[in-house]
Amino acid sequence: MKTLLINIILIVLFMSCSSVKMIDSWKNPDFTKYEPKKILVIGVTPNHEARKAFEFQIITELNIRKINALQSSVVFESSFQDSRQTEKDIELEVNKLISNGYDSILISLVKGVDNNLSYGIESAKTDYHLRRFALYYLFYQDKYFEQNHYTSYKVFNIETSLYNLKAYNDKSLIWNASFDLIDPNNSKKTINIYTKKIIKALEQAKIIPKKT
Repeated sequence: MKTLLINIILIVLFMSCSSVKMIDSWKNPDFTKYEPKKILVIGVTPNHEARKAFEFQIITELNIRKINALQSSVVFESSFQDSRQTEKDIELEVNKLISNGYDSILISLVKGVDNNLSYGIESAKTDYHLRRFALYYLFYQDKYFEQNHYTSYKVFNIETSLYNLKAYNDKSLIWNASFDLIDPNNSKKTINIYTKKIIKALEQAKIIPKKT
């Protein structure tokens, strides 16, 4: 009985969670007062529309904070993004960016994908009529034993990093954060949530100022 109750509570909590969750973050102690002035934003994905949407939302937030930022879909030629590059090719591109005044790169990419199972129940947010514990428990107990309610879903492990271009060495990583993104049904909404998570994390790390 106790185990069943714990399982039901965990299920309800999971279903009410945000579709994007920050797992961890790190800031280079050598850059305690780093203030980027001109950032290139790169979203690494074969989905061109998703990449443009993500990059555009990030640069919009940065521009609001008076930080000059441009998206890779504007700066890079399509031949660079859509084909494999050697280390030399990438270094040449970095040198071009530096000569054009860029001091930082913010890059976001999918590091891995996990396959999981979810319990296909209605969100607890809609169950306000279940005000008595007995009714609430009874409702979810019945669904708990209906094993066909389980469905598979994917969790995308996404990493976002900020690099200092002018310190092009092993210490050029300024900031890094990892996020779990639950299988998005609405890519536009998910990108919006993810963008806000990144911006908030950068604010907390005191790399960018808060919006005034």
